[in-house]
Formats: sequence, structure tokens, C-alpha cells
Amino acid sequence: MNQTCCPQYTIRCRPLQFQPSKSHKKVLKKMLKFLAKGEISKGNCEDEPMDSTMEDAVAGDFALINKLDIHCDLKMLSDDLQRSLESEEKIEKNSKKEDSNEFIQPQAIEEKLGSGEPSHSVKTHTVPKPGKGADLSKPPCRKAKEIRKERKRLKLMQQNPAGELEGFQAQGELPSLLPPKAKSNQPKSLEDLIFESLPEDASHKLEFTRFLCSSPLEAENPPNGPDCGYGSFHQQYWLDGRIIAVGVIDILPYCVSSVYLYYDPDYSYLSLGVYSALREIAFTRQLHEKTSQLSYYYMGFYIHSCPKMKYKGQYRPSDLLCPETYVWVPIEQCLPSLENFKYCRFNQDPEAVDEGRSKEPDRLQVFYKKAILPYGVYKRQLKDPREEAAVLQYASLVGQMCSERMLLFRS
Repeated sequence: MNQTCCPQYTIRCRPLQFQPSKSHKKVLKKMLKFLAKGEISKGNCEDEPMDSTMEDAVAGDFALINKLDIHCDLKMLSDDLQRSLESEEKIEKNSKKEDSNEFIQPQAIEEKLGSGEPSHSVKTHTVPKPGKGADLSKPPCRKAKEIRKERKRLKLMQQNPAGELEGFQAQGELPSLLPPKAKSNQPKSLEDLIFESLPEDASHKLEFTRFLCSSPLEAENPPNGPDCGYGSFHQQYWLDGRIIAVGVIDILPYCVSSVYLYYDPDYSYLSLGVYSALREIAFTRQLHEKTSQLSYYYMGFYIHSCPKMKYKGQYRPSDLLCPETYVWVPIEQCLPSLENFKYCRFNQDPEAVDEGRSKEPDRLQVFYKKAILPYGVYKRQLKDPREEAAVLQYASLVGQMCSERMLLFRS
């Protein structure tokens, strides 16, 4: 990884804490609109965002929440108050415009015209005549401040209608008209957006099926596992009786691993790559309800130096695997380093080492001449000195535990 041009870092998402970003919600709503009302304008839709920017990912969930809070605060204002605030702002703008006209010096304009230079208005700050214009030696107009005060008061009153209202009334201030008390503004969950009910006369029908496929993984169905069992599966997306996408996933004891997705390019305007990833995250959460240890969603490799592979970092919270100590590090902590260096050690502790590294290579298991031998026995038969270096490199790559569980074939 420290030699290749495009280092690949293992990435995993934590579905139990996952919250869809603004762009994710947009994709889900677009799909619901398509299913409910029919065709949507392809010209107004983005293609598959495999090369999308990291705007949502870099901003993070907290920035999105802050934006939503500001948006909600503005919504809290009553219509009457909103109109009054707008009218005050217009009056303030007109006042500023009139004041600016008062500052234009005719003599300066004449000098400009006489010199042949463009006759741009020359603004100079002069002491206004009594009763006219704004006095710059005094504090600025407080209208904007009063507006902010009113907004803050309304927010406090809605957070605690009884207590805050009494406090302002005790000070002799009359409360503004407030909208009816609304339900708590809880954002919709991923499941709410995906499984939102469609009208009976919906234009399209999307079906989601799953079946076991041929794979090197052996299918298992233990009693404490998910109903579908463990193994490799194809998830089919049927639209009006036609397959438009197929996702290949591995269901493992601790995670769902997204292997591949292929889809009909005629439907790329539905952003099926993003949609399928969100469906798989929701599916992982469903499996977790039956099998509690199954709680991660793996998306393969994150390649920061490849724009078309950076989209995987948009599914938060996610972690990247440190390539030297093999500990998971939140992607937010990794991105600053990846902006400067293609290859990075994410673990900030310089003394930390791989706890699962190969410590006893002689216990490594070797399959040689139809017999299973510990490496300590096998190495006595080595004739080529390069063989030992290759075996030790293998042991360092797979670690102590895997080197004892797997068999290294040697002929």
C-alpha cells in the first residue's frame, strides 16, 4: 500500500448509528416520487454519483443538523411576524439607500466629469445636517438587533411555552402571535424513507427479492443466525416485472459485505448505486434485530486518491482500517492526513503495534505432500533459502491467528 499509486483502505459503516445525509434523502425521495407518480424528467436528475463530491461527507452530521436547526427556527416564525420582519428590512434598506444618496458630493462628481474619468458616484462620510441622515458618530440602527432578539425570544418561548412566556410578560412585553404547537420535528429514519407507503394507484411497483448464489462461501443456517442464513446472495430489484439491478452481498456472522452491484443503465437517473447501498444498510439493521452481533456494513475498499471511489465515505459513521496496527479509526480523523499523503498510518499512537501480528511463525500450518505440518517442522526440509522469506512474509500478512487456522500450500 505504501508503494501503489492508489492505496486501498478497508472501510466499514456502522448502520446502527447511520443517519441519511441530505443527498441520501434526495435519492430516496426521488425514487418514491418515481414509483408514485411515474416517469420523472431525466434531464433534471443526476447520473450515478460514483464521482460525486465529498461535500456531505466532509461537512459531517453535525453540520447537517445545524443547518436543519436553522431552517426549523425560521419555520417557527408566524406569518404575521415574518411579514413584519420583511417590511422592517425593506424600510431599513430604503433608509440606507436614501442615506447613501445624501453622502454623494456634487463637487466630486463635477471634478470626475471634468477629468474625463468614468462618473462613478464618490461616497464620502460627512457630518449630516441636523435632522437629516444617519449620524456615524452614534451606534448603528438597532432594527436588526431587535429582529434577532425577537427570533431568540420566540425560540425560547417554543422550547418552554409556559415558563418563558411568563418571564416576558413579567417584564411588560407582549408576546407575538405564535403558530399552533406542532409535533416534535423528528427527522425521518432510513426505514421511514425507504418503506414509505405508496398510493394505491402508484405508477410503478418495485420489488426486492433475495436468493442464494454460487460462491466459495459455504451456506450455513445456524439457529442463532438470520433467517436467510449465512452465505453469498443476489438481491434483485424488480421494476414492473423487469430486473433493473442486482446487488451481490455476503451475509457473514458480524457484517453484511457489499461485493458488487450492476444495473440497467436506462435507469441510472434513479441513482441506483446510492439507493441500493441505503437498502443494504437498512437490511443490515433488520438482520441485527435477529442476530445482535451482526452490526456492520462493509463496502470494500475506500480509495481517497480515486475520485470515483470516494463516494463510500459519504455513509456515516464509517471507519477506516489502519494499515499498520489494524485498528478502526473514524474516517473524519483520517481525511486530513489523506489530503496530504496517499499512504497513511491512521493510528496516532507511535508506540502502537499490530496486536494480532505473527509472534510464533513456527506454529504456522503448512500443507505439504498431503500432510499438515507446523512450519517449525517444515522448514527443516527447506532447500531454497528464498522459501523461508516468502513463508515469513505470508505469516506477517495474515497474522498469528489466521496462520494457525489456514493451511499454506507448498508443493
